[in-house]
Amino acid sequence: MKFPGRRKLKHYFPVSQPKLALPSYEVRPELDTYIVGLDQTIVDVIANVSDEFLEKYGIGKGLSNLVEHGKADLIYQELVGSNAISDHFAGGTIGNTVHNYSVLADDKSVLLGVMSSNIQLGSPAYHYLCHTSSKVDMNHLQGVSGDIGRGITMITPDGERTFVIDPGDMDELTPAYIPTDIIAKAAAIVVSAYPLRATDQPIQQAMIKMLSDAKTADVPVVMSLGTKHLVEEHRELIQQTLAQYVNVLAMNELEAEALTGFADPLLAAEAALDYVDMVLLTAGPEGLYLCGYTDASVKRETTNPIKSGALADYNEFEFSRPMQKKDCQQPVKVYSHIDPYLGGPERIKNTNGAGDSALAAILHDIAANHFHRQTLPLSSKHEQPYLAYSSFAQICKYANRVSYAILVQNAPRLSKGLPEKEDSLEESYWDR
Repeated sequence: MKFPGRRKLKHYFPVSQPKLALPSYEVRPELDTYIVGLDQTIVDVIANVSDEFLEKYGIGKGLSNLVEHGKADLIYQELVGSNAISDHFAGGTIGNTVHNYSVLADDKSVLLGVMSSNIQLGSPAYHYLCHTSSKVDMNHLQGVSGDIGRGITMITPDGERTFVIDPGDMDELTPAYIPTDIIAKAAAIVVSAYPLRATDQPIQQAMIKMLSDAKTADVPVVMSLGTKHLVEEHRELIQQTLAQYVNVLAMNELEAEALTGFADPLLAAEAALDYVDMVLLTAGPEGLYLCGYTDASVKRETTNPIKSGALADYNEFEFSRPMQKKDCQQPVKVYSHIDPYLGGPERIKNTNGAGDSALAAILHDIAANHFHRQTLPLSSKHEQPYLAYSSFAQICKYANRVSYAILVQNAPRLSKGLPEKEDSLEESYWDR
């Protein structure tokens, strides 16, 4: 386990473990620190096409088109034959997050979902595996006879993006493939809201079983909302699920408005804290917000300049560490905000995956706290049942830096971890 923000030689926490002669890439619940993610396994395909190509297949330009498998396969084969495909990416919000977590933490994670039983070269499943970290344990995936999902992004000469979605068998995950013993020992589980809309598919019940197992074992549950339209269509169901199962909520400002009715990020975050214990709200060029609870007895005032917005002096206690509301005798709401790292890259190639990477950073901090508590339970770091290892302000900095790493590359997944030290960051960033 690499600790988030570790950049100095001197530490008061354990950062090394004896190496096995033959490392195990399969999660061992009694020995390993890991997170578990459930996803609709899908591959993203990027292709350049003409307007005539869209007309040929009756595809609505600029829209998200759900098509049956046979038609999607014809489209894909023609794109392959004409060398129109520029990239394949392993997709899926949770797949991206779990992969990024394993890259950042240099540690194990578990992915739940479906995978083609018969994997052929060049197939969606093949590309998915090729783009996923070897530290992600896929031994608990459910084998299916067909393909996993495929999302084809077709870019016309005018720059317009048109989407063709082929679900394949990605929603066929059944509750029988939810390993209760793996869930019970996890540092955290992470899901998206997408399976909630799959009302006639087994994956919805599989996810509910996962959430229920996590709640029973008191494992922190993290949920990413998905899209604004998803929230608008299933708002009541999502709110019920959040209130019943979820501890940490990740969303952007559009999803936040759809969920709470507030366009202002601070007011939206405050409203969301009625359902969950911590909120990550990404706001594009405005940076990101991290909000949650701590107990009044351990709140810590910031030494940074005090900020005011829709809420006065909202970052006053941002040096506090997150806690679940139920563990607080006197709950205090805490808010922190950070502008984009270095102002953001000069040229953003692709914003896809920036929010997933920020969420991976938070999961890394939660898992680090779990590891430290298991290793040094008598440490002063655990005088209270904290949800995360670092303060709200520190987690913001870490999530912000990881998002930047995604924004400067043309892929939604990290290819490597952060550098050991960067002169562009003030020394206090890395101080513990």
